[in-house]
Amino acid sequence: MNSKLTSSQQKTICSQLGRFKLRLLYKASIHGFNGTGFHQQCDNHSPTVSVGFNASGYVFGGYTKQPFSQTGQYSPDDQAFLFTFNGEKLLKYPVSNQVYALKMSGNCGPYFGEDLVLAYGGRAQVHSAPGNYYNFNAAEMHGNDIQLTECEVYEVETISEFEKPWRTVIWENEKRVEMMESIRLYCPPSKSVTRVRVLLIGPVGAGKSSFFNSINSVFKGHVSNQAIAGCSTNSLTKQFRTYSIKDGKGGNPLPIILCDTMGLEESTGAGLDIDDITSILEGHLPDSYQFNPTAPLLSNASGYQTSPGLSDKIHCVAYVVDACKVSIMPAKLEQKLEAIRRKVNLMGIPQLVLLTKVDEACSLVSKDIRNIYKSSYIQEIMQEVGVRVGVPMSCVVPVKNYSKEFELDQNCDILLLTAIIQMFRSTDGYFDDITDRLSNVKTK
Repeated sequence: MNSKLTSSQQKTICSQLGRFKLRLLYKASIHGFNGTGFHQQCDNHSPTVSVGFNASGYVFGGYTKQPFSQTGQYSPDDQAFLFTFNGEKLLKYPVSNQVYALKMSGNCGPYFGEDLVLAYGGRAQVHSAPGNYYNFNAAEMHGNDIQLTECEVYEVETISEFEKPWRTVIWENEKRVEMMESIRLYCPPSKSVTRVRVLLIGPVGAGKSSFFNSINSVFKGHVSNQAIAGCSTNSLTKQFRTYSIKDGKGGNPLPIILCDTMGLEESTGAGLDIDDITSILEGHLPDSYQFNPTAPLLSNASGYQTSPGLSDKIHCVAYVVDACKVSIMPAKLEQKLEAIRRKVNLMGIPQLVLLTKVDEACSLVSKDIRNIYKSSYIQEIMQEVGVRVGVPMSCVVPVKNYSKEFELDQNCDILLLTAIIQMFRSTDGYFDDITDRLSNVKTK
């Protein structure tokens, strides 16, 4: 069953409850807008979140810790509440008389007191009578539209925590210092390349520019915002930019160049043009090239590099994906990523996924970033994004970018530095393949 409640809405509801996730039990369009289908799927499950959807676009419902049954009696619940969404914001209406919080009716769906009933009387309708045991405004709750287009019930499940992390990370400053030094001393296996070029690709707002800013911050010793980054529905990056990272203020450049692109957008003719990807991968695109979403770069364009060397080409592609949006990735956006992946595969370039905003996706991680590999939820997201993008889970690297902080955090640094080291390890194999191919050509 596919959930009609978005990942963002689920997260907003769960933020009212604690460290939980929602599992879909009942969907009226499948099981029926009636008491029979509802009770078969939902009885003896608790806690639950019940949600109604109408044609006017309202999303509303209620929470209870009590399991549903068919006794016909009221059931007390001091934690029950009704809710509705106003955009992304949740409006909450707590129970005013806990003794009558729920009624266990056999011929209806979720029955909150006498105030709100979903799938009322075996029909795709809402019974709404505010003021008995819950105080809410009917127009605010559901726009006075009592016809349901869908009704869902979710069981609230605790997000499990692994006893031991499933990836080993040393959260010590000595390790951070060691990783920074290994990055400084890294030398690409190919003699013609002094700095590895990594292309960052991802949807608008996923955190491509923020990733560069974060890596730059680690080596500068303070939070830096050199690249334009922020929240927008359209890409803030309008040019192809190649960013060098310097080892401290006025220091030597590190052996990596992060290449930032225009963000991918769902609609056709918006965001990064897929045909520009080949030009970028092959090293034809000049720095500061102004993207044109409606037309790819032509070979007669100003600055076009007609004969790029190995040092001009891309040596690793990193897909930057927001952990909060993996499960709701639009199909058209997924198709664009698939088209890009095919191009990259044909060129034999290694690929990674940088999973950003992991602290926003999981409250366990938000509490302590060191819980990243103890969170079963993050593990599930990493598995899902690996399948969606088409890379093994070993190539999925979670990170937390600096976006609102003033000061650096040792544990965030360690995750960010791990991502760079994984990029180096991937490019080592790429350069080895090139060397092997050249050796085979010479011996023939």
